[in-house]
Amino acid sequence: MGSAELSGVGTDPEIRDDQAAFAARHAELARGYGGSGDPDDPAMVQAMQMVLHIPKSDPPARSALLEAAAAAAVAVCLDPRSGPGGEWESRYLAWKRARIRKVARRARGAQWVGAGEVDGVTVDVDGAQARAFVPGPVGAIDQRIRKLQIGGTDLEHDEPGPPDPDLPVLWVNAALEMSVGKAAAQVGHASMLLAGALPVAAAARWAEREFRCAVRDAEPRQWSHLVAEVAAGRAVAVRDAGFTEVAPGSMTVIAVPAPR
Repeated sequence: MGSAELSGVGTDPEIRDDQAAFAARHAELARGYGGSGDPDDPAMVQAMQMVLHIPKSDPPARSALLEAAAAAAVAVCLDPRSGPGGEWESRYLAWKRARIRKVARRARGAQWVGAGEVDGVTVDVDGAQARAFVPGPVGAIDQRIRKLQIGGTDLEHDEPGPPDPDLPVLWVNAALEMSVGKAAAQVGHASMLLAGALPVAAAARWAEREFRCAVRDAEPRQWSHLVAEVAAGRAVAVRDAGFTEVAPGSMTVIAVPAPR
């Protein structure tokens, strides 16, 4: 992942004084990511853990769950506790300024309740719930999270209909056939890239909507059009490092901002 900047997206001429703290957090996100190599000690590799609530008897719609995951990831990054002087700042910056990783797990019942006690942000989209946690070393993951399964459960692709025209859309590369966990991590990357690429005033307006977004699958013909939008500076793309499921450099998600 890297920094990005969108062209053709307007901004307000001034930022109100009461937005200064948000502006500082946004500026850090907009600087991009350190991209440094991994530490010598594997236990010190930094990652953001995410948990998807997938009850056995009544699982959520895949698209809604991915929308919740995307919103939760960027919400952690722009939460006041991740900003200057905040209680999460040092953990957040250690992760953001290194090589960005996210790991999505699943939970149900008491597992989900326990996960809610660990520092992070939960987002609910139409009954689909996901929680993103304050990043940290993989060797020091809270036991309530560490014990949760990373794979083993997937969700059928649904047909949620046309996206809300007032929301940004995160288009998932359908040709890659990613699992729901992999896709959750990728849309989390995309929401971060999009927020950082937006002018601060536009990002603040998105924050007021709790980072709501639409997640949709893009078939090959539509994907080609979206890639052209990235080249024109009107969208941002996630290119995966290739640690799991997809080849290194694969373009996994393209985020298109909401209209002005």
